[in-house]
Amino acid sequence: MAIDSPALKTRRAAPRDWIPQWSSTAALRAVRATLVVPVLFAFSIAVLGDLQVATYAAFGGFATLVMASFGGDRRDKLRAHFGLAVTGSVLLVIGTAASASLPLAAVVTLVVTFLVLFGGVAGPNAAAGGVAALLAYVLPAASPGTMSMVPARLGGWWLASVVGTAAVLLLSPRSPATALRDAASRAAGALADHLDAALRDGADVATAHEAAVEAKHRLIDEFTATPYRPTGLAAEDQALDTLVGLLEWCASVIADTTSEYPDLSGAPEVERELLAGTSAGLREVSRLVAGQPSSFDAGELDRRIQASVERLRALGSGDPGYVEAVHLSFHARTGAFAVREAVTEARAAVPGGRPARRLSMASLARVASPHTSLRSVWFVNSLRGAVALTAAVVVAGASGVEHRFWVVLGTLSVLRGNAAATGSTALRALLGTALGVVVGAVLLLVIGTSAPALWIALPIAVLVAGYAPGALPFTAGQAAFTVTVSVLFNLLAPAGWQIGVVRIEDVAIGCAVCLVAGALFWPRGARAVVADDLADAFRAGGAYLASAANWALGLRHDPPSPAAATAAGARLDDALRGFLSEQGTKHVPKPDLWRLVMGTVRSRLTAHSLAGLPNPHVDPDPFRRLLGEQAGQLAAWYDHLASRLDRTDHGDVPMLAPPAFPDLLRQPGASVRDLACALWVHEHLKHISARLAELVEPAGVVATQRHRPWWR
Repeated sequence: MAIDSPALKTRRAAPRDWIPQWSSTAALRAVRATLVVPVLFAFSIAVLGDLQVATYAAFGGFATLVMASFGGDRRDKLRAHFGLAVTGSVLLVIGTAASASLPLAAVVTLVVTFLVLFGGVAGPNAAAGGVAALLAYVLPAASPGTMSMVPARLGGWWLASVVGTAAVLLLSPRSPATALRDAASRAAGALADHLDAALRDGADVATAHEAAVEAKHRLIDEFTATPYRPTGLAAEDQALDTLVGLLEWCASVIADTTSEYPDLSGAPEVERELLAGTSAGLREVSRLVAGQPSSFDAGELDRRIQASVERLRALGSGDPGYVEAVHLSFHARTGAFAVREAVTEARAAVPGGRPARRLSMASLARVASPHTSLRSVWFVNSLRGAVALTAAVVVAGASGVEHRFWVVLGTLSVLRGNAAATGSTALRALLGTALGVVVGAVLLLVIGTSAPALWIALPIAVLVAGYAPGALPFTAGQAAFTVTVSVLFNLLAPAGWQIGVVRIEDVAIGCAVCLVAGALFWPRGARAVVADDLADAFRAGGAYLASAANWALGLRHDPPSPAAATAAGARLDDALRGFLSEQGTKHVPKPDLWRLVMGTVRSRLTAHSLAGLPNPHVDPDPFRRLLGEQAGQLAAWYDHLASRLDRTDHGDVPMLAPPAFPDLLRQPGASVRDLACALWVHEHLKHISARLAELVEPAGVVATQRHRPWWR
């Protein structure tokens, strides 16, 4: 499938974040926060009479209702909010204990922040709740207090957690199929339409191809829309994650098939039936992920695959047209195998479709282990955030500012993927804070410190602050939050407009810390990590491809392991998300980037297909050895490409060229008799080698960027 198609170039552009956007989701979030936060704050002061409870109920309400935005159905949201409540309670106790000593607070902050941020690899809800959980830690860690205050603080936190969770469950619409599931359903249906157009007469293949390309790119958009993987550790989540990759592979296989055979109406009946079964399997996938009932018979698809094999056996390797028959059969069977796997994963992606596995430490370790590397965006982001927050705690404690919490919160608010993006956000944070101080000062000058007037102003400020994230410009959201805090603290201890001025000073210190951390700790952002992870993925995929080919040829008898290629692919996936979510100019064009990413996917899935062939357990003949050498050349070429990307080879980038692969079936003395598996290996290698040239230019673009200074 052409990655640089017009459909990709016109992919949905994200709205500019300085333009206000109407969002029904944000409006509902704002209503929930307005109903809960002022009421809890008033109850804690007027009824309980405890300022600690009031403070932690107010900030806990913001954490639960504004900072955390969990997905899924009501059961998923209940589970996520309960996890946030428990995690926040533990962190609150740890933060209170650590606040007694600045050195202790620094060490604990480093460890806690890293673990909380890195824990986001577990899934979207874990990632979405990370900042909210850290709020429960930084508030006590950067505030004066003793362990005797813990019960009151926990009381306020749990009051906000219980009431806030109830508000989310009661005031949330019924969760429809997620955007990712909708995109997967549409992509599968578009691929079925593409195949059906070729099976009819080929007249509408071009139009169907464009629709399939667009649907596939929309699926990729949804899958990479956030910096974290949009699936969790549950069995159905992992199945949906795998299904996205399989649909990408199906799209590539079907596009290659219809480009060579745009009109399949005249193909042999056996192959047409197999292709029709493949189309039916794609429609089964579309129905399943959309939550619709279906009755697809996977056994029938298996029988059609076997019928294709029997036709080749009956035809005989010496018959005219045998090689062409093998070629068509390769396309038909490869698509059928991919769709059969997709059907299996789609059924498992339905809640209850696969036996639930207990989420254990082993499963968490299995997900996290590929990311324990400086090549992982999750690891580097978590480490950078931990260093920045720790520096903020140390600077705030050593400088003796009155409200150390705002220094740390300022750092947490503006930390981004690179120095340039951090600087932009820091400036807007300061502007927003200054604007909020002005608005708050005017408000307080008008109404004074009159309690009734402040209580009237509080829900209005909370309404705006609750609506702001993702809907209003960042500056406006920062201003609204500043006004809210000014009102809250004037209700606790009337001090007038001076509270806002103090917050400007503290946020400025936090922004400065964040800027230094962003400049020193990862100034190039995710760009360099993407290049390194691309190199890893090409090397691991090439090695897996060579070992899988040798397995299918009988040149080795121990099954090839996909572990290294799978881990490299997971790291690349997250690095790509981090890169796309960063603000600022993307010096690497997205079409070039996607072409390289799909190159790694193609090598890994081709290897997976070869690894699924039976090991022939025969003595190697010259033909098999030639194919083994060809697979080795492919692995060497991928390694050569990787050396350009990660700068281990400092040679001239334009000198890179794909190897030339001869058609071994046309070599003098080549025999195809009794070499069914070898012919399949040959088709796989020819199929993937035909796409190597399109990787050269994008690799050169990425390699050139590796030599640019970080400030450019």
